[in-house]
Amino acid sequence: MIGSGTIVNVIAVISGGAIGLCFKKGLKERYQEILMHALGLCVMLIGISGTLKEMFSVEDGVIAANGTMLMIFSLVIGSLTGEWINIEARMERLGDILKSRFGGGSDDLFTEGFVAASLTICIGAMAIVGALQDGLTGDASMLYAKAVLDGVILIVFASAYGKGALFSAIPVGLWQGLITVFAGALRPVLTEGLIGDLSLVGNILILCVGINLAFGKKFRVGNMLPALLFVPVYDFFSGIFSSCII
Repeated sequence: MIGSGTIVNVIAVISGGAIGLCFKKGLKERYQEILMHALGLCVMLIGISGTLKEMFSVEDGVIAANGTMLMIFSLVIGSLTGEWINIEARMERLGDILKSRFGGGSDDLFTEGFVAASLTICIGAMAIVGALQDGLTGDASMLYAKAVLDGVILIVFASAYGKGALFSAIPVGLWQGLITVFAGALRPVLTEGLIGDLSLVGNILILCVGINLAFGKKFRVGNMLPALLFVPVYDFFSGIFSSCII
């Protein structure tokens, strides 16, 4: 059934978060702190591995770097745009609304957990490619695999941050659901090359999330999200420039 991948993913996020909450109740503060550091390290390594995979290739036995200008253009312009809109403040406001409505008034980590978990599971190629496959062919196998990963991630997030992490099911459901619904319209635009470029920038943002988890907030990752929107802009103009040279 088309859309089943996102439904299963949302269920996995909620289930993983619920299991994590059970662990949190019995964890002392020092264990929660070391758990957050470990989680940050894991997210950093996920981001680094994904970035290296997309950025470096071996050509005739020589390591070649790709996407340097794409990375600079999309992150600089996208971050300035996001800072102007102040996306992170809006995400935090949404987290505060959820906190007030669902009994998290005394939970200091509610909003932080919501934002951090949402950014971690929504950014990445699996969400885009998996939702596209689900919408175009009904093949939700990639989203099923992502659901398992997200469920494990939410166990850790919820055990460290509390119930706020569970509400990351809302943005992941909306994001993947919209891609699935509009898959037919997006298919001509989302080429293999563009998906790879989106994955590169997305994994850099995941790395930033990991650094925030491990070392305290160093990056306003929410305000850097428009970098993903400028990836197709860069690809479009670089394609025109290349054709003019040829």
